[in-house]
Amino acid sequence: MTDTSQKGVEAAEQLNDMAAAGPEQNAVSQAGSLNPGPLHGLRVVDMTSLGMGPLAAQILGDYGADVIKLEPITGDVFRHVLPQRSPGMSHAFIQFNRNKRSVALDLKTPDGMAVMRRLLAGTDVLLSNLRPAAMKALGLGYEAMRAIRPDLIFCAAYGYSERGPYAGRPAADDTIQAMSGLAGLQRMATGAPQFVPSVVADKAVGQAIVSAVMGAVIHRMKTGQGQAIEVPMFETMVAFVMPEHVAGRTFVPPLGGTGYGRIMNANRRPFCTKDGLLAVMPYTTPQWLRFFRLIGREDLATDPGMADPMERNRRFEELYGIVDAAMPGRTTAEWIDALLREDILFGKVNSPDELIEDPHLAELEMFPLVRHPSEGMLRLIGFPITFSATPNTLRQLPPRLGQHTRELLAEIGFSQAEIDGMHARKAALCD
Repeated sequence: MTDTSQKGVEAAEQLNDMAAAGPEQNAVSQAGSLNPGPLHGLRVVDMTSLGMGPLAAQILGDYGADVIKLEPITGDVFRHVLPQRSPGMSHAFIQFNRNKRSVALDLKTPDGMAVMRRLLAGTDVLLSNLRPAAMKALGLGYEAMRAIRPDLIFCAAYGYSERGPYAGRPAADDTIQAMSGLAGLQRMATGAPQFVPSVVADKAVGQAIVSAVMGAVIHRMKTGQGQAIEVPMFETMVAFVMPEHVAGRTFVPPLGGTGYGRIMNANRRPFCTKDGLLAVMPYTTPQWLRFFRLIGREDLATDPGMADPMERNRRFEELYGIVDAAMPGRTTAEWIDALLREDILFGKVNSPDELIEDPHLAELEMFPLVRHPSEGMLRLIGFPITFSATPNTLRQLPPRLGQHTRELLAEIGFSQAEIDGMHARKAALCD
């Protein structure tokens, strides 16, 4: 075990000791024992499932918010994918749900709605990825919630904007990759429509949710006003995918078709070295000239056309061919040494397994090991963003379903007898 991993284990053991000491020693309610983060004091109710909303809520939790993950009695769907060590604690759920407390309620029961109304009264931000019709059917439309908490920030994230003809359609990462042009761009570049092998739509839209919520939080700080936010996946991903690919149709009349030529080129890929693969990308004029000299092409280094960025842009296919032809002449290690020396952009082609062992990421504790009370040793994802005054901290390990129901209900004023009754009536799951 590395030193950095040992730090993670020690931090997790501290959290476990605090949780065992009782609610009064809980890492959220006693956030002063760990850095509270820039959003300390903000309560977020996370009514989302799968990837998009949970990622956004996790980031807000990383920033110090008290995130209540409000789940149905059956739990977030992501709890049930494979692999998992014990039921309801899948790998995917674990990686999208740290720094949250899990409360499990049946909102279709009178008890569940009584809890929800009381919880709303103390909620700053509510996240939902239920379609609007489903929220209204529960009695949780924005106007109904605002009657309980006038300055509530309500962020609704779902497939398609309610302002357009696709309103109400179901959506998921795959369907949005298709609809937003991402799979179509793959077809333009390679001849085959493909999905990016990552839930990139979920994760990109999750980041947009965080940005939108923070804008609304700042507005409320200035004015005292809450508001409703709509973050539709389709439109958000179109805005993510298209800036460089509107291309010639930026201009009216068009100066060409869509698709950024250099990026769509089939030769834009990692190149084969003598013993492996390496992404190499001279970018600025000085970098290209240094690269030409590095490969012994003084003719290109002194070619006036190659010193002109617009001319190079016209000849990108030729340039990719030059790089491709040169790369097999050296090993990957030899190329890395040379490219570092010449300050030319490159990137090693890493597999997910290699990333976990990467020395730079290990130094930054990007894959800390933690000991979970029910799941044993886990490898989590670390914090990529650094705050000098309010660093991110791991305050809550990914929760079991309903792990904090009893604690939260007591916090908002329900008696133990009332809580026991809700549990017996299956309106609440108290772990």
